[in-house]
Amino acid sequence: MKRILSVALIMAPSVALAHPGHGTGLLAGFTHPFTGSDHLLAMVGVGLWAAMLGGRARWALPATFLSAMAVGGAFAMNLDLGAAAAAVEPAILASVILLGAVVALALRAPLAVALPLVGLFGLAHGAAHGTEMVGNGLAFGAAMLAATALLHGAGLALGLALNGKLARALGGVTAAAGLALAFAG
Repeated sequence: MKRILSVALIMAPSVALAHPGHGTGLLAGFTHPFTGSDHLLAMVGVGLWAAMLGGRARWALPATFLSAMAVGGAFAMNLDLGAAAAAVEPAILASVILLGAVVALALRAPLAVALPLVGLFGLAHGAAHGTEMVGNGLAFGAAMLAATALLHGAGLALGLALNGKLARALGGVTAAAGLALAFAG
């Protein structure tokens, strides 16, 4: 438990840098998911949970997140989200905490529950970036989706390679880091 708390506290200062890299084009879009701990943790968490659920979830969870993220980004780029925009950051933090928790608890939810939850998180991540995009949003968004898919794949590979206890421990670290981000901000 001390290690989990230590990692979470070390990551807490990065909340101030949660959204760097909102430049333009392919490079900025591709690097962005790797530069914000909230995004990195959530995207790897989707892959970890997909590995834990197995079967169709291995492709369905990442595909749902990516699709919803693209839709959320497109809507946010083209619409004024108004008051709904205030809910985006808490939803992103909730995604980190909840994805970490479901992995830590080895929650074996049916796809009928897991897919809408992951889709909601994807919408929030997409909306956050759609409202902040400058320049060529299509290039930025496409590259960000590619990087997100790689992070989902990394989480899936980790989940498949690790034994259950280690994967669950990673989930616990993710949830604790999410809590640290929430309370540090």
